[in-house]
Amino acid sequence: MSLQLPSEVPVSIETVRVRKENVRDVIILCVSVSAAQKWMYGGLHNNILLQYLAWVTYPVVLITFSAGFTQILAPQAVGSGIPEMKTILRGVVLKEYLTFKTFVAKVIGLTCALGSGMPLGKEGPFVHVASLCAALLSKFMALFGGIYLVRCRNTEMLSAACAVGVGCCFAAPIGGVLFSIEVTSTFFAVRNYWRGFFAATFSAFIFRVLAVWNKDEETITALFKTRFRLDFPFDLQELPAFAVLGIASGFGGALFVYLNRIIVESMRKQKTINKFLLKKRLVYPAVVTLLVSTLTFPPGFGQFMAGQLTQHESLVALFDNQTWYKQGVAEEFVYSSEVPQAWKHPQVGVFITLLLFIVMKFWMSALATTMPVPCGAFMPVFLIGAAFGRLVGESMAAVFPEGIHADSTVYPIVPGAYAVVGAAALSGAVTHTVSTAVIVFELTGQISHILPVMIAVILANAVAQSLQPSLYDSIIRIQKLPYLPELGWGQEKYNIRVEDIMVRDVRYITLSSSYRDLQEALITGQLKTLALVESKESMILLGSMERSQLQSLLSQQLSRARRLEYLRERAQDNGTHVPTFPQDSPSRTGCGVRFLVCYIKSVYITFVLGTFNSFTFFLKKCIFQIAEWEEQQLDEAVNFNNCKIDPAPFQLVERTSLHKTHTIFSLLGLDHAYVTSTGRLVGVVSLKELRKAIEGSVTVTGVKVRPPLASFRDSGNNSSVSEVTELHKLWSRNRSLLLPREPNLPDLDDQTETQRTCREHDAK
Repeated sequence: MSLQLPSEVPVSIETVRVRKENVRDVIILCVSVSAAQKWMYGGLHNNILLQYLAWVTYPVVLITFSAGFTQILAPQAVGSGIPEMKTILRGVVLKEYLTFKTFVAKVIGLTCALGSGMPLGKEGPFVHVASLCAALLSKFMALFGGIYLVRCRNTEMLSAACAVGVGCCFAAPIGGVLFSIEVTSTFFAVRNYWRGFFAATFSAFIFRVLAVWNKDEETITALFKTRFRLDFPFDLQELPAFAVLGIASGFGGALFVYLNRIIVESMRKQKTINKFLLKKRLVYPAVVTLLVSTLTFPPGFGQFMAGQLTQHESLVALFDNQTWYKQGVAEEFVYSSEVPQAWKHPQVGVFITLLLFIVMKFWMSALATTMPVPCGAFMPVFLIGAAFGRLVGESMAAVFPEGIHADSTVYPIVPGAYAVVGAAALSGAVTHTVSTAVIVFELTGQISHILPVMIAVILANAVAQSLQPSLYDSIIRIQKLPYLPELGWGQEKYNIRVEDIMVRDVRYITLSSSYRDLQEALITGQLKTLALVESKESMILLGSMERSQLQSLLSQQLSRARRLEYLRERAQDNGTHVPTFPQDSPSRTGCGVRFLVCYIKSVYITFVLGTFNSFTFFLKKCIFQIAEWEEQQLDEAVNFNNCKIDPAPFQLVERTSLHKTHTIFSLLGLDHAYVTSTGRLVGVVSLKELRKAIEGSVTVTGVKVRPPLASFRDSGNNSSVSEVTELHKLWSRNRSLLLPREPNLPDLDDQTETQRTCREHDAK
């Protein structure tokens, strides 16, 4: 269990400042790269072929470089980052995921991926980048000691970093904190709440101050500022249209998640294609980029879907107040003069343009997010939702050209409001979050449409959650990361108890176990933790021991130093001259007779002068003596005085319901728990059995499943000295007691001496 820290420990301002500077550099580089592509394309307007080559080559080179650089330096930087952060915050240790190499690969790879103009997002990678900064700064601050040495502190820093990533992506501190809680945490510690707001507020402030410093804005404003009317933002008769928009967005979000998963699984099932892509890792991203770039080429098919616009320019246009089919696109766009012309086409109307934009961007985004580059999917989905909402809004404006009458006053339909509602609904459906409503309020700077947005987001979530998991949970399942699904609404799942799903064949060791038993347990199983019981007959659970502790016990018992000491004693008993051996170095687990024979051979060749026959006879004699000594040592009882024992492993009783078990596992981030009956060990349940029971593959009568998953958590020694001392005393009395009784409290001097001895042993 994690240590409870005081809530007065804030996230350092240095941490926030470094995160913001990294995010600022990424944004500036991405803008520069995108501008360079348009400059190359615009400079070749006289030759369509050269324009096509410039339009296609630029993103292909950038995506290929991003994929290659990431694969060589740190493959862990591929993808969004939110699914992995969700797994890490649950207590699972993912190696090399929060390292400096991953940070460099993520920043450079993300810059190239976003600058390519592909339909890729940045929210998930920003969360990963902020988490990397938090992890690296925590390691740096740990050098100076203090609170940063506590492991729970790292979890709190990562929780705040997730909020920072979303906050600096959209300049939405409130929505960023809520979104990070929804997508990364099942249960959230309230003491981290204000820390997330503290860091996210600084991130959003610095992100928007950059626009003022660059003279892009006169003051700090919303990222996608809208100008919807405030006196009468919408009519109550429009609420059914907003509700239908939310329901349709729910189906669309489920379809997007399904399509994304089908693309990945179909390529993995095709063994020939999968084998080829594993060898030629850069072929797939290059082909996908070439396909998408060709379809979005402005003089080609891209002219029917605003192919030359960036995601930012498209969102600004979709949030426009004017009705396009009637009034046309507004001409006062300050971001680019190409924005009005991109949505106008002499041959097709605005409805066809929006429909093609939605359909093409939908499957292209689902395909592009499967490329092995640092990228997210939130922004493409957000853009598609805005376009779908705009299409619904334009349709409403066409059906009601004079607007909806209320009190003899005409209020025209505002399609931009539908775009805002659609963006929040579809992104909420894909991520299974409600906080996207708060994000769009902060993005647009207006809260006038809070009721339609909330209705659409809630309905979209209700539909999407009943059809598909969230995009992040889907990626977790694709990558086969440890996860715990939600219980759902099935009544039969609440009738399942732990005794129906637990594994009864539990591997354990007893207080009277021999070192041979330890050796067999280490060889036959790969569990990270083994249960410690009093005896095979009583099965009283006393605690648990990490695999590393058992390996250390066995290594000490059969160490090289003890083998050589035994040979010296035998030689002295026989009156034989014993040479002086070099200083022994710490032996590793598993050093056996072969290593010792080689060592003795090399030493005696150097120090012993004699004939070859006499040396061969001596070597055979040593091997026989060592083998005999090893058998004797393995038959001895284990001395548990020199090891760490967890005296309070997580335990459940047989009649614990599945609902309560799911809550405990989610709240504490467990990967396994022992099942006891009146103190006796009767089974063990892990994430694997719990997941099978929730997903319906385990019946109430129970089935025999494989042993539980190994612990993925970092094997830390959290046992206190006093608790370990009590178990050591119980072990010492094991031969005279059948069942454990309450031990007498030791004297103060004895307890102090025992604690001092344990500390000296730990220091060694």
